[in-house]
This record gives sequence, C-alpha cells and structure tokens, in this order.
Amino acid sequence: MRDDRLVEMRVFRALVESGSFSSAARVLGASQPFVSQTIQRLEARLETKLLHRTTRGQRMTPAGERFFEAARHALDTLEQAEATWQIEAAQIAGRLRVSAPIAFGLDRVTPLMREFLSRHPGLSLDLRLTDDHEDLIADGIDVAIRMGPLTDSTLHHRRLCRLRRLVVAAPSLVQNGEPPATLDDLARMPMLAWDVTREHLNRWRFLKNGERLTFHAQSRFRSNQGMSLFQMCLDGVGVMRVAEHLARPAIRDGRLTELLPDHAPADDTAIQAVFLPDRDMVPRLRSFVDMLVEAFRKPDWELDRP
Repeated sequence: MRDDRLVEMRVFRALVESGSFSSAARVLGASQPFVSQTIQRLEARLETKLLHRTTRGQRMTPAGERFFEAARHALDTLEQAEATWQIEAAQIAGRLRVSAPIAFGLDRVTPLMREFLSRHPGLSLDLRLTDDHEDLIADGIDVAIRMGPLTDSTLHHRRLCRLRRLVVAAPSLVQNGEPPATLDDLARMPMLAWDVTREHLNRWRFLKNGERLTFHAQSRFRSNQGMSLFQMCLDGVGVMRVAEHLARPAIRDGRLTELLPDHAPADDTAIQAVFLPDRDMVPRLRSFVDMLVEAFRKPDWELDRP
C-alpha cells in the first residue's frame, strides 16, 4: 500500500517556509500543480483546512500551525535518526535513486557504479537515464545530474565540472581532406539534428571576427536521443555538435575530426548534481555526490583540449 504522508509533510513544510506555491515547487524541484494537488489531498485526508487562501497569498489556520510543527518535528526526527544510524553503523545503506542524462550517464556515470556499489554493500542504487528534467519529489529522485544553468531554482547543488560542445564529423565526410573554412562551407555539408523537443540544441553558436553568430542545423535525420545521433556521426552520415566527453576520445583516435575550431566560442556547460534542500545530510546521498565530485575533479577529456 502506498503511503504519501511523508511526501505531504515535506510539501506542506516547503510551502509554509517558502511562502508560496510557486516557490515551494522550485524548492522541491516539482511542478506547481503537484504542490497544489498534494495540499488538497492532505487537507481532504485530515478533514480540516490548513491554509486560508486569499488573492495576496495564504496563511496557516490554527490547525495548520499545529500540523506544521508536528510535520517539521517528524521530518527532522526521521532524517536525524537515519543519519545517526548510518553513521553509528559505519555504513552507507538504503536505496538511492539517481537521474542522469542518457549520453553522459552511459558514458561517464555508469562506469563509476561498480566501484561505488562494492564500496557500500548495504546500498541499493536505481539509475534512471533520461534527457528530461524529472521532478525530484514527484518521481522520487534523490540526486539528479543536470547539464546547463539551474534556471530559477532553489535546489541545492554541487558543481561537478564544465563540458564544452564541439562541431565534429567523420573524416570520410570531409571532402578531399579539406575541412570547411567558413559557415557557408559548413552549410553545404549534411547535418544531424535533434527533434523538435530539443530544437534549441540545433542552434550552434560561433564567433567570426569577434561577432557572435548562430548557425541553425537542419537535417534529414533527427532524433530525440543523443547516442543515436552520435552513432550516425561516427558512421559518416552528417555533422554533429556533441559534448566533448564523447567527442574528444573519438578525435584522439581518429574516428572524428573537429570542424571550425577557430570559430567556436568557449561554450562551457556546467554539469551539476542537484538534490532537495532537506536531503543534503543523508549519508548515502552525500557519499554519492562526494564520489561524483572527486571523479570529475579533473576530467580526462580536458587533457585533450588545445
């Protein structure tokens, strides 16, 4: 039987402490409708009104004030009990749910799992690979690895590393061994593009004589999955803009060549581990994030940067 009482407590506490439904959604890494529906279910289950809602916001009822104190105490006690037990038992235990982008997860996160699990035999780990941003609370995610800026978010985070994107092609695609010298040359080459759900990734930024230009990549082949695009690029089907954790090893061993490197800006993308504010003291979560920080302190792809 599913028991959502702890989820309801966490949502109610976040709502009270943040002051609004939208702020609570940002704190929790969830959607605003999820927060609103959770509060409605909580009030229905308790058969009492916890909040007075007005056009200016909301304030707690006397019942809401009592429930808030009880919920805060219960959550603090639960987290402290779990942390104390794990520390005293000198082990990291329980279940950890991790979300990561597909390509980065397959290429860089999955290879770390064997050693991490062997180091903590009492731990179970669920790794979810998706290029969608999941709601941490709604989807039960403890840690999410995300690329790019954390826009309008109050999630706690730790920076892992930076990652550039390079425009690359298989050597067989470069006619007569002469790579494109201009964006016009590039436009005459076949492209590989993301589907409409990630159209922003088809707009490649370049520098020309100090001026920032945007190149819109269009293709006969489009996909929502970066690894399929990368395989097509390796097969010589088209040009791709790809993260350097995949690109640089392939450039090093001759499977790919970088195009227009002198026109590319320093397009660094931050990779960060994000988690809910009330979870940063949980030992299994902290141990996992510490492992990621150490693993990506000096990424091997940076050794190949010119």
